[in-house]
Amino acid sequence: MRVLYGVQATGNGHISRARAMGKYLQQQGVQVDYLFSGRPADQLFDMEQFGRYQTRTGLSFVTEQGQVNYLKTALQSHPFQLWQDVRQLDCRRYDLVLTDFEPVTALAARRQQVRAVALGHQYAFLHQIPMTHDNWISRSVFRHYAPAEQQIGLHWHHFDQPILPPIVDLDAHTPSPEADLVLVYLPFEAPEQVLNWLRPLTGFRFRLYGPGLVKTELGHISTSPPCLADFKQDLHRCTFVLCNAGFELVSEALQLKKRILVKPLRRQMEQESNALALTQLALGSALPQLDSQQIGRWLHSDVLYQQVQYPNVAKRLASWIAQGADASSLDPKSWW
Repeated sequence: MRVLYGVQATGNGHISRARAMGKYLQQQGVQVDYLFSGRPADQLFDMEQFGRYQTRTGLSFVTEQGQVNYLKTALQSHPFQLWQDVRQLDCRRYDLVLTDFEPVTALAARRQQVRAVALGHQYAFLHQIPMTHDNWISRSVFRHYAPAEQQIGLHWHHFDQPILPPIVDLDAHTPSPEADLVLVYLPFEAPEQVLNWLRPLTGFRFRLYGPGLVKTELGHISTSPPCLADFKQDLHRCTFVLCNAGFELVSEALQLKKRILVKPLRRQMEQESNALALTQLALGSALPQLDSQQIGRWLHSDVLYQQVQYPNVAKRLASWIAQGADASSLDPKSWW
C-alpha cells in the first residue's frame, strides 16, 4: 500500500503526530511519502525520519505578542501559489492520501478524486465539543481548509462524539520526574517577556525552549532553540509544563501525568477552546495572561487534577490504514 501523508508544519504538534504514525505505518509495511507545508523548509528540524520529504508553501497564521494578527495573515497568504501547488501535485499514484490538516494534499486528492482520510485535532471541532469564540469563519476553516471524505478528530475526551483519543509520541522508558523542574514552551510569546516572568521564581529550575533562543544557562533558567531529543528528555524529566494551548504537547504531558498550565494564543479559537476543555475536564489550569505571581501561585498550588491514560492510537490507526482504512470498521467508542 502506498500513502501520501500531508502534514501541516505551522506547529510542531502535527509533525509529532506524523512521527508517531510513521513508525507504525512502517511496521505495517506501508510505503509513505511525506509532504509538509506552512513553514519554510529551512526552519524544519530533526526531520531525518521522514526521508526525502516534499515541502510546499501552504497557508499559515501570523502571530505577534501572543495573539493572531489576521490582517498580516491575509496580506502574507499566497492563494495563487496554493492553487498552483494543488494543481501540480499528482496524487493518482497513491492508494490513499492521509492529511493532518494539510491543505495541498487534501485539495489535490479531492480534485483528482483520490480517496483521502483526514486525521487531526482540528477535525474534532466538526462535532459538539467545548468551544469558545466560535463563528462562521472558524467553522469554515475547520470544514474547508483541508477536507476529506473521512475526517477523524482527536481530543482529550470523547464528549459523547465520534472522535478518538490523542496520538502521542513518547519514549517507552522514562526517567523519574524531578520535583522542581519546569518545561516551558511559549513560542507565541516574546522570549524576553517570558524570561522576565521566570527570573524571580528562583525556587524552580526552568527549561525554556523556543524559536530565536540560543542554548545557554541563565542561573535557574536554561534556554534552547527547538530540539527534538533534548525537549523530549526534559518533557519526561519535568514535573510541570507551562505552554500555549496547542493540542499535541498538552496531550503528551497528560499521558505523562504532568501538572499543566496553558496560556492560549489570543484570538485563536482552537487554542482558546483547548484551554476551556482542559479546565472543564479538570486536567490542568489555564490563564489568559501570565506574570511571575500567577506562575508562582500555580507552581505552589496543591490543586488535584484528573489523570488519564490513553491507548496506543497511532498503532491501531496504522493497522487500520494498512488493512484498507475501511470507514465502517472504525468504531470510535471502542477506543476509549
